Amino acid sequence: MVTRAVEDYLKAIYKLQRSGSPATTNAIADLLGIRAASVTAMFQQLSEQGMAEYTPYRGALLTDKGTEAALRVIRRHRLIELYLHQHLDVPWDRVHDEAERLEHAISPYLEERIDASLGRPHVDPHGAPIPTSAGTIEERDLIPLAELPLDTPSVVRHIPDDDPDLLRQAASLGIVPEVSVTVVGHDLDGDLNVLVEPQGEDRDNPTRKVTPGDARRVYVQRP
Repeated sequence: MVTRAVEDYLKAIYKLQRSGSPATTNAIADLLGIRAASVTAMFQQLSEQGMAEYTPYRGALLTDKGTEAALRVIRRHRLIELYLHQHLDVPWDRVHDEAERLEHAISPYLEERIDASLGRPHVDPHGAPIPTSAGTIEERDLIPLAELPLDTPSVVRHIPDDDPDLLRQAASLGIVPEVSVTVVGHDLDGDLNVLVEPQGEDRDNPTRKVTPGDARRVYVQRP
């Protein structure tokens, strides 16, 4: 049985694996805000259920079965985010927390109806790919804005949904998925000067200053 707790762990392990980081006991404990001892017990349970391969002191790695289960809950989460944003006008910096509460409750039937009403979307409000009902997910070649070479036009594709402050700041700068951006210079303090497709409040000045920290969490795709 895939409980809410199991789904949360599967998502956390999947997230770390996708980022290239090992899903160690301490990493999962920090991500979920729980005790390391609880993580060890869950790793053992996931191993017994065939959801993950657990090696003491090294962490857990999802099996195919665990990956499929993780993608199912990620699919529900991202569909809910998009539905709340498009149909209920919930701001994009609030939909993550609401989706966290709802993702464990909706049925496959309701998931399908939401997907259909949205027109079978491919990405959520933050640009993250929505897994298909068949359990596949789009692979994209993205890089952080901070690593974009100067004068290289690119398109914003993804901004993580778990940092409301970052989302609000990005929106205030007009840096949202699908807009064009070009890094045209750097300040002495490290800020990036970014030429943004005219959006936001100041349309007459399309150049924005982006801090190095924010630039590392905005993901872009070069043509």
